[in-house]
Amino acid sequence: MSIKKHDWTKEEIIAIYTKPMMDLLFEAATVHREHHDPNVVQVSTLLSIKTGGCSEDCGYCPQAARYNTGIEGNDLMSVSQVKAQALRAKSSGSSRVCMGAAWRNVKDGEEFDQVLEMVRTINKMDMEVCCTLGMITENQAQRLAEAGLYAYNHNIDTSEEYYKEVISTRGFEDRLQTIENVRKTNVTVCSGGIIGMGESIEDRAGMLVALATLNPQPESVPINALVAVEGTPLEEQKQVEIWEMIRMVATTRIVMPETQVRLSAGRINMSREGQAMCFLAGANSIFAGDKLLTTPNNDANDDIKMFEMLGLKNQKPFAKASQRETVEAEDSKFVPLGEKPKWSRPGHTIERNLEASTKGK
Repeated sequence: MSIKKHDWTKEEIIAIYTKPMMDLLFEAATVHREHHDPNVVQVSTLLSIKTGGCSEDCGYCPQAARYNTGIEGNDLMSVSQVKAQALRAKSSGSSRVCMGAAWRNVKDGEEFDQVLEMVRTINKMDMEVCCTLGMITENQAQRLAEAGLYAYNHNIDTSEEYYKEVISTRGFEDRLQTIENVRKTNVTVCSGGIIGMGESIEDRAGMLVALATLNPQPESVPINALVAVEGTPLEEQKQVEIWEMIRMVATTRIVMPETQVRLSAGRINMSREGQAMCFLAGANSIFAGDKLLTTPNNDANDDIKMFEMLGLKNQKPFAKASQRETVEAEDSKFVPLGEKPKWSRPGHTIERNLEASTKGK
């Protein structure tokens, strides 16, 4: 039987990650079957409700305004536009809509009020609704919870040590503070990271230590393979090999047995056989839809065929946690406070980020 623990060390996780592949797969599949139905996969649709123009310098992100990536920005979508996209997602088998806005952090005001109305609208459609909006305060998290938010995504991206090689405009501790703010509500936590950014195995283990030592552990952990977008500082990075993804998924499954492990960015580059190995290793969630914010994703019909071939079934909404009650805006107990939190700006220089910001401009 697997043991759920919150005191994982980097050395313990590296020992798991580097096991012979067959032993690693067997252990991960065994843990997975102890805690989950191996033939059920949760399907989420990721929707960019506000694209481009972000002030951050995340080295992997085509939405950073400072990089010349050809991304066309757009203003915040309307509630009716989001509802139409959610209906489309529901009809295709998604149980969750995750709305992403290219913001550094949430600011109280008209746009956040509009996002809250989007949350209310989707929750009333009997779908799980997730948001990824950047850093949020405790009061903002409470307002999202009142609207009916099911999950909040805030990835830590990588280890605390390697984070400084990827992002200079905000600190790792702000990521953890946002997760802590969400934990003060009934909203579940979604937090994962990216592999293939030039990090070491030690960094991958460090990222999992940061997540697995949280108590409680995140309810879902997205594992992203870097999609190297032209114009970003990481455009020259080589594509992650499928074996690296399988190892990362399997290790995540072992150290966080009850968590839903999601195949996220980079899945479009994986064969059906590779994805099947990831499902065997403990992945039980995917992102569906034409795009993952701005990068291409697998064709919906291809996913349907793959599920049929593997005998996989879509997880129903609220299978892991109950549906949240929607509190209308006029009945809310939490009001905007006009907060101006001092999120950190480390301010160190990352040479490749600096070079990318001047390239093509």
